[in-house]
Amino acid sequence: MSLKEIAVNYFTTFSNKDLPNLKPLFAENIHLRDWEIEAKGIENVLKANQNIFDKVNKIKVDPINIYEDTSTLICELIITINDSEILQVVDIIEFNQSGKIQSIKAYKGN
Repeated sequence: MSLKEIAVNYFTTFSNKDLPNLKPLFAENIHLRDWEIEAKGIENVLKANQNIFDKVNKIKVDPINIYEDTSTLICELIITINDSEILQVVDIIEFNQSGKIQSIKAYKGN
């Protein structure tokens, strides 16, 4: 599976609020940072995701563009929350040599 395919799978799994299927996508030492949170390590990142899922009824991540450079993807996203709030976000996703996500840095646009 290509890194782009893994990323699209990640966005779909996240949109489905499917924590058990997110876990195998993550490296043990994953680092997550966005405009509100920072978490290090797989269990802390899973907890951070669960907190996001608990705060919203529905979340949908639509990738608009995905740019690839070796083991890093830059993903332009539209994230829709509860069918009403729309966020423009850029995720920078880094992968380890095993194709696991080791870093996600999310930046919110206007």
